[in-house]
Amino acid sequence: MIFKHTSVLYDACVENLRIHPKGIYVDGTLGGGGHASGICGDLDEDGTFIGIDRDSDALAAAEERLRPYSCRKFFVQSNYADIKEVLAQLGVETINGALLDLGVSSFQLDNAERGFSYMQDAPLDMRMSQDDAFTAEQVVNGYTEKELTEIIRMYGEEKWASRISKFIVQERKKQPLKTTGQLVEIIKAAVPAAARRNGPHPAKRTFQAIRIEVNDELGQLEKAIGEFCDVLADQGRLCVITFHSLEDRIVKNIVNKRVNPCTCPKELPVCVCGKVADIKKITGKPLLPSKEEVQNNPRARSAKLRVVEKMR
Repeated sequence: MIFKHTSVLYDACVENLRIHPKGIYVDGTLGGGGHASGICGDLDEDGTFIGIDRDSDALAAAEERLRPYSCRKFFVQSNYADIKEVLAQLGVETINGALLDLGVSSFQLDNAERGFSYMQDAPLDMRMSQDDAFTAEQVVNGYTEKELTEIIRMYGEEKWASRISKFIVQERKKQPLKTTGQLVEIIKAAVPAAARRNGPHPAKRTFQAIRIEVNDELGQLEKAIGEFCDVLADQGRLCVITFHSLEDRIVKNIVNKRVNPCTCPKELPVCVCGKVADIKKITGKPLLPSKEEVQNNPRARSAKLRVVEKMR
């Protein structure tokens, strides 16, 4: 299958990275290399690009796409949260900029056998790295009803979480759940007809929740934002694109703590803890896609871009 993915907020990301031709830049969620082509296009032969992805298919596609560019290029199969280990292996101490485009790529959604989509019948997989052992099938068949309710409610923000979990447990007693099609039918049966008539596909939130659980997406994101801020050089920038409120809240909260790190009681007239900010916000409110971009790429409709800059 051809790796196709329309990069969200492409121009805003490349512009906000303020790419120096001889700098070192990281795309921590490489995908098919869409944003990366904009980064590599602004680097000269002395510049360095590091692409990280958990998906070996993505790495192969991106390496082919970026072949024409003259900069030094490294492609690493890893989790972006392990950025410090990746840089240490490459002998790099600091970077001039980085991009994180969170969520699932169009390729992963459209590739039925990966099991990310509720629109196609496929094995219950949802692994971003096919080298991982833990799958959606294990979540759906192995978690207790209480555990399923918690992740569907927390990660999917699903109103009908307890009802969906109850239906899943009832159905798996008859036979193990193996496919996304089975899961979709269970969710449809669990969500009342009136609720199904309005809003997104009834399975959207549950699939999001299970995918997040399988890949530990929020835990990895929380670690990664701090790690990337640590490795930025002076005036280096980090661009983060989120696609739902859970991701955006994590990014926003971590950024706010680093911009305002003081832990002194509010009643003290001056700071005595000595903690000072090491980043500043470039975007107060997140940048959003234009109406035209959303029309051309509906998957961009919930995207938000936050940008910070390192101060050393």
